[in-house]
Order: sequence, then structure tokens, then C-alpha cells
Amino acid sequence: MGKRLLPVLCQLRHPLQPPGPLRRLRVPCRASSGGGGGGSGGGEGLLGQRRLQNGQAPSSCSPGGRTPAMRDSIVREVIQSSKEVLRLLQEKNPAFKPVLAIIQAGDDNLMQEMNQNLAEEAGLNITHICLPPDSSEAEIIDEILKMNEDTRVHGLALQISENLFSNKVLNVLKPEKDVDGVTDINLGKLVRGDAHECFVSPVAKAVIELLEKSGVNLDGKKILVVGAHGSLEAALQCLFQRKGSMTMSSQWKTPQLQSKLHEADIVVLGSPKPEEIPLTWIQPGTTVLNCSHDFLSGKAGGGSQRGHFGGLIQEDDVSVLAAALRIQNMVSSGRRWLREQQHRRWRLPCLKLQPLCPVPSDIEISRAQTPKAVDVLAKEIGLLSDEIEIYGKSKAKVRLSVLERLKDQADGKYVLVAGITPTPLGEGKSTVTIGLVQALTAHLNVNSFACLRQPSQGPTFGVKGGAAGGGYAQVIPMEEFNLHLTGDIHAITAANNLLAAAIDTRILHENTQTDKALYNRLVPLVNGVREFSEIQLARLKKLGINKTDPSTLTEEEVSTFARLNIDPSTITWQRVLDTNDRFLRKITIGQGNAEKGYSRQAQFDIAVASEIMAVLALTDSLADMKVRLGRMVVASDKSGQPVTADDLGVTGALTVLMKDAIKPNLMQTLEGTPVFVHAGPFANIAHGNSSVLADKIALKLVGEEGFVVTEAGFGADIGMEKFFNIKCRASGLVPDVVVLVATVRALKMHGGGPSVTAGVPLKKEYTEENIQLVADGCCNLQKQIQIAQLFGVPVVVALNVFKTDTRAEIDLVCELAKRAGAFDAVPCYHWSIGGKGSVDLARAVREAASKRSRFQFLYDVQLPVVEKIRTIAQAVYGAKDIELSPEAQAKIDRYTQQGFGNLPICMAKTHLSLSHQPDKKGVPRDFILPISDVRASIGAGFIYPLVGTMSTMPGLPTRPCFYDIDLDTETEQVKGLF
Repeated sequence: MGKRLLPVLCQLRHPLQPPGPLRRLRVPCRASSGGGGGGSGGGEGLLGQRRLQNGQAPSSCSPGGRTPAMRDSIVREVIQSSKEVLRLLQEKNPAFKPVLAIIQAGDDNLMQEMNQNLAEEAGLNITHICLPPDSSEAEIIDEILKMNEDTRVHGLALQISENLFSNKVLNVLKPEKDVDGVTDINLGKLVRGDAHECFVSPVAKAVIELLEKSGVNLDGKKILVVGAHGSLEAALQCLFQRKGSMTMSSQWKTPQLQSKLHEADIVVLGSPKPEEIPLTWIQPGTTVLNCSHDFLSGKAGGGSQRGHFGGLIQEDDVSVLAAALRIQNMVSSGRRWLREQQHRRWRLPCLKLQPLCPVPSDIEISRAQTPKAVDVLAKEIGLLSDEIEIYGKSKAKVRLSVLERLKDQADGKYVLVAGITPTPLGEGKSTVTIGLVQALTAHLNVNSFACLRQPSQGPTFGVKGGAAGGGYAQVIPMEEFNLHLTGDIHAITAANNLLAAAIDTRILHENTQTDKALYNRLVPLVNGVREFSEIQLARLKKLGINKTDPSTLTEEEVSTFARLNIDPSTITWQRVLDTNDRFLRKITIGQGNAEKGYSRQAQFDIAVASEIMAVLALTDSLADMKVRLGRMVVASDKSGQPVTADDLGVTGALTVLMKDAIKPNLMQTLEGTPVFVHAGPFANIAHGNSSVLADKIALKLVGEEGFVVTEAGFGADIGMEKFFNIKCRASGLVPDVVVLVATVRALKMHGGGPSVTAGVPLKKEYTEENIQLVADGCCNLQKQIQIAQLFGVPVVVALNVFKTDTRAEIDLVCELAKRAGAFDAVPCYHWSIGGKGSVDLARAVREAASKRSRFQFLYDVQLPVVEKIRTIAQAVYGAKDIELSPEAQAKIDRYTQQGFGNLPICMAKTHLSLSHQPDKKGVPRDFILPISDVRASIGAGFIYPLVGTMSTMPGLPTRPCFYDIDLDTETEQVKGLF
């Protein structure tokens, strides 16, 4: 190999670098003599097409000169058939184009050109990975592994030297991409008689085709295969035997070779003939098929021997037809791949449960079940290996590229789990969500996905102790679910606080520098050149300054560009921390000497209250997230105009910090069914739902007949209303069913029962039968059903049964729910026995989803902000009217003037009552809803009015949950999570 070629090969060594397109490479590679593998190497690879070096046509001959024409006819037929099959596939899948990758370690490009020409004629892509001829086995394997995992490659062939065709190399190939049929799995299927399920050697198929098309009847014939090894030898023997032939195999140095040649009716030459073997050993009239390029070389007798044989099919005939048959295998591979991408019922082995009585603690149940390896789960639900990023053994992130791959796939049914107004203990929406998908998939064999929010560590260590569901309906491992997961909340914390630091830093520098000094630092001279960054150019455009040369700005333009003039009293962006800490609710910043007297009052919010969390939950792509992050409003300037993250120049950095957090997290239920855990925005000041992206990916993966079950925060008046009016507007998705969770316990509270406090034993009214309290409290259930009906979505009530509930109480709730307009009402026992206990709920949901949805939004976003607030207060909460504070009215006027008046509304109010007063249970009436303040999340895309007083930083109770949380230092097992 010339020195000039080596740099080229170095550059072409890794030609497939995602996410760029595959490149079809024409490189000066020449295959080594053993490159075909079909004759001498034991593997098949690409059998070299040996054209005469002076450009003559290949020298093939047979009696009457019929072989070249016959071969060309067969090749045309194979290519035309492949082209037609591919055309039909592409009619339904326009973007589909199969790709054949050839790994070549040699310096002969003759076969490469033939493959290229045939592939282009058939409509395929072909790419060569050209390696030096002295490449090691490890280097070849490394390239094979890369092609195995590249989803753009549908077939893989090897053009390497004989000594590299080892079992270790060949069996690294994925059988589904092995279009040369050299792996043990494909050969095994062929031998077993399952040729329709495997790839068969193109060279072996070409031998059979050419013999039969030459008029040779193979039945009863004695076949001698000489000099073939490995996969080619096995494939030839198997195919000949299927044709009724008596097949012998021999190597050139076998002592009995001459007698075997004398006996044979047909001789197939699988490798170059040694010079010491005379042609006269082959009897006159014998049909000879040559898979070796030098059989008729000048050394072997030139043209003088050609009339010696009854039929001669030369290597050129075999190699050209084999290349065409390889293309045919490629099209078959692409067809199989497309079929696998289409919706199918998952072949998902579920994990078995052995429920105990009494039911152990959640963490004991979780620990007793061994989850599947997450890569196994991913494969079961149709994810490709390059679409997941594994974190440990039991969780993984899913790349957004799956949406592009499945964009033509029909969505499944979309189910929302909401609830009645809860007690402080919660009524089990997460548990119902998980129990429902366990019932659908593990017991009714229906594809289903749960989409849950990621829990904040604040409540986990403060009052809840975990949020993975409960009993025999939970996400596992629950410790990983509740603690850190894959770090999404930490990424949000980092991004949020970077933006907060940028705000105060900018104010400080503007207060202490002249326009010129500030400008020179914002646009510094680097290596003698001053340039605007991309985001600075965007700010110039926003300001109407159409200049790109920093030296051409006027003094006025310099000042306008450099100074944001933030009004500190209007800053709405706070620092965040994922810990309950009441002493950070009000702080003073800027007290250090370096801050030069600039200080102000500020506060910390809990991390899940950050607008960046809401952005994550509502975005539908990385590009969309970047836009949303950039338009987040953090303050107003001194002239009343909004100041955004883009203005501060921090958008790109925020996106970098969030680039992994945008990918949904894949986990599983106790019964091994899939769960997405992604995003966890506050249900008070944000919309309280998991991410749009998780829902969209899940809807594609379950297929048209499957179900995606997602959960909304708090009662239907909060989480469900925001799901419909905010999340569904952002996603464009239409819900099919609402599952409304109720408990006898909560209904008794709404019927006048005593107050319920977390950590305090329940009073006897809740542990003993009390039909009257249940009947009186069903007014809240009826109201929540009516709220769902405002949106035109059928409601199935799921009564989450506790062991203290009586049959009379259960029957009463179900009867009153149906009278109130619920499609059905079903008691659920998933907590005590798993998915089996929610099979009736699953059947009811499936039946309700078969009805046509008449979904509609509650209001038009073009209405004035005040009217949208009033509509929610009156139609959803049952208020008589609203009352705006002067501050709230002023904020509404400002946001409207700034162009934000057409955003949906995200009400921030207590979840413990339909009204603004937590102690008002049941269905409060004739109340005036006070709006104390109005804020805006412009990046997320909503206005949020504050009803009464809302805290964005919870405090720790007297005895937080962390008293019970501990780690066994010997086993590293977490203890104390409920």
C-alpha cells in the first residue's frame, strides 16, 4: 500500500459518526487475495470480482457461450426483484433506505465497485469502512461492534484476509445484520431447516442457482466441494443435500483427492488450486463450478483446457450473482427491521408477585423483588440499543431520537389519573396508576406505560418518606426512584442558580462600571480580535441594531447593548434547593465586602418550584427547550420591559446543563412493566404533571391498542384542570379517559369527619363503618366528576380500598359515583395484591377508552387574563366571583402590556379544599376567591395567580422522616423509606 493512501484510510477509519448521515465511500481500497472468504477463508465476506486488469470483460465460458448471458439474466432478475420489494417498502416508509456496511481490510477495490453499482441500481445505500491490510483481529471486532449498534446499518459484510476469519470475529456480527450468513446462528438455522428465518450464504446460493439455470439436475448427483472451509463449506453441503445430491467435501491435500475427483459428477472449487494438482484429475464431461479466481490462469493451462469439461462456470459468474444475492439479503434485512419497528404486542415476561399478609413495608416489598436488567426491559418494549443510556442496572435514560424513528406510528390511548380533594395523607394516585398498568400488561396482556413525576427530596426527607407508589403497586427499586435518580433535579438546581447568579452579577457590574468599560469586558479583545458571541448577536437583533462588527457601534448603541438596567425590586427569579428549609424563605444577599454595598432581600424556593422544572415538563424537543429557557423572564428593566435569560446571555449554558435531564428515565413496576419517571413540577405554582416528552414517547411505544397512564398532582380541581388547559395545549395530545381516585377515608372527611394529620393515628370515624359520613362526603366526588365532564372526557372512578373499608361503604361510593355521571366505578385492591387487584379497573378503562372522546378546553387563551381566572374560579372551584388585590391587578396590566396576556392560567392554591381555605371540605359555595398576586412563567408558558398565601419553600416538621432513614454500612441497603 502506497504511503499516499495511508492518510486516506486513517480518515475513513470511522466513517459512521452519528447523528450525521451515512456516507457512501468510493475509496482506493484493494481487497487482499483471501478477501472473499467464500473460497479460502472459511468465512464468506465479499468474494472478489476479478476483472482483467486491462479493462476487458470477465472471462467466463461454457458450452455454446451461454453462461455470461444466463448469469446476467439471473442477476438482472434478482436486482429487479429486490428493487421492486424495496419500492413497496418505501411507499409506506418514504424515509427508509437500507444501508449495507462493508468492513474491508485490504487494498483491492474491484469488489467494492461491483457492490456499489449493484446497490445503487437496487436503490440501497452502501458504505465502506476501509482499514489497513495489517489490521488486527481486535481492530476488526471493534469496527463490527460499532456497526452492530448503528441503527442506520441494516446489513454488514466482511472483506478481510483468510487468517482473520475466526469464530471470534464472525460471531461478533449480529445475526440479524449478517447478510453473508456466516454466524453460527444463521448457519444453525439453515442446517435445522429454517432457511426462511435466516440469511443464507449468497455464494452458496449463487452456486446452486447457476447450476440449476445451466440445466444441471442435482438430484442424485455426486457433488465434490474442494478447498472450501467454514461457513461456505457448511452452506454448500446443506443446500446440495436439500436438492437430493450426494455431497462430499475435501481439501486439496487429501490423499484420496484424485479418486474423489474421478467419481464426482460436479466439482465445486472453493479456493485456489495448488500448482501440483493437475487439471487432468478432473474427468472430461464433469461440470466444474469455480469459486476461485485463478483456476484458469495461464499457469493452469490457459484456454487450452476449457473444452475439457462438460460445463464451466467461472468465478466471475459466481461473484457477480453472489453480490446480487447479497443485495437481496439486504432488502430482506431491511424488511425485517421495518416489521420489528411496527407496533406489536410486547413479548414482555412479567415478574411474578407473591403477596404476603399482612402486607410488609414498601421498602421490604421493593427489596424482595429482583428487577429486570433495564436494557432487557428496553428491548422488550421496542427500544433500540442506541436509544438508551444505562444508569446502573435498573434505570436508563431514553434518547429523544426514538420519536423521530416512530413518528409514523399511531399513538396509544391516553389516560389521566386524578383524584378527589385529598386528605393530608394522600389518597394513592401513584399507587392506582401503577396498579392499573400492572393489571393491563401483566394480567390482560395489553401494552401499557406509566408516566410518573420524579419526587423531590424535600418531601422525601420531610413528611412523605417516598413517592414510588405503595404496597404491591410501586416502582422499583424504590430507593433509586426516591433518591437522586439520574440527577435531573440537580441539573435543574445548577441551571436555576447559574441564572440567579448571572442576574445579581450583572446588576453589580453595571452599577460599578462605565459604559465603555462594561462593553469592553462583555465583548473582549481576544488575540487582537473583538467578536460578538452568537447570543450577543441575537440581543443586537432584538434591539434593532443590525451590526456585527463590535467596533462600529455608536456610544448610544454601546450603552443600549451593555446595560440591562434591571430594576432590583422586580426580580422574580429566586435561588433553589431540593431540601425543605424554612429559614431560607427570606434571606439577604450581597453582604460581603466584594459586593460593594449592593445587597437585597431574596429567598430560596424548593428546586421543583423552579420555572426550569416547568419548562422541562412542557418542552417537546431540545431545540424547543432552548427557546423556552431563553425567553424566561427574570425581572423588568427600569422602563418596565421584561428582562430574559437571553438578555443575560446565559441560555446556551442553561441548555448545556439540561441536555441530559431532558431525556425521560426508564424504570419498572414490581411486575416488570415499564415506567417513565420524568420531571416533577410543583402542583401548586406549576402544572403538577410529568413531562410531555415521556408521554409522547410512551404513546408511540405502546402502539395504537396500548395505554399510557399518567398522573396529575393533587385533586382534579388542580392537577387535572392544569393537565387539560396547560399540558394538553402544549403537547397537542388528547386524553381518552380520566381515572378519578377516591378513598372512603377522604370522603368521610368531606362528609364532616374530624381533621386528619400526618403522623397522628386516625380517629375511629375513619376506622369503623359510618355510612352517613360516606354519603355526605360523596358531594366532593360528584363535584370532581362534574369538573372532568366540563372537558368532555369520560370518568372512571377508582376506589382505592383500605383494609378498614366495609363492603357497604364500598358499594355506596360506587353507586353514587355512577349516579353522578361516572362511566364506571370500581373498587381496587392493587396495594394488597398487585395488578391482579386492579383488573376490573383496567377493563373499565379499556371500555371507556373505546368511546369517542369529546375533549374541549375550558377557555380560549385569547380571553383577557382576568376572565380566564374568573372562568376557572367559577366553573371549576364553584366560587361566586374573584377578588383581585391592587398588586395582582397591576401585575396583570404589566404582563398584558408586555404581550403575555394570551397565555393559559396556572392557579396556585391549596390542594386541601376546592376553595382557598384548607379547612373548607366537601363542596364550599358562594365564596369569593381572593387573588393576592399574579406571576408569570413565560418560558414555561403560563401566568400563575396566587390564591391566598402560597409557600414555595416547605419547612421541616418537628420530627422529619430523616429520623427513620439510615444506611446499613455492611450491605449498603437503605432503611427507613416507607
